[in-house]
Amino acid sequence: MVVTVFALPKCQKCQQGDLVPLSDFGSQGAPIHYKAWVCTNPVCGFNVKIRNGDIYLNEPIVSGVGHPPRPPRG
Repeated sequence: MVVTVFALPKCQKCQQGDLVPLSDFGSQGAPIHYKAWVCTNPVCGFNVKIRNGDIYLNEPIVSGVGHPPRPPRG
């Protein structure tokens, strides 16, 4: 068994949290890896997102609890 260990980058805004990568799916269902990086410190909220080739910093973060689930694919 091979175990790969890597360190996540520290948040440059708060210096307390780590930046974790998030992935998503495009409109046609193709995976988009590392679409966003978000600080793990909930008080900080720093984030970097890529949308349509543009970079966005510190957009509001919402929980998504009220968002209806997507229908299953297939």
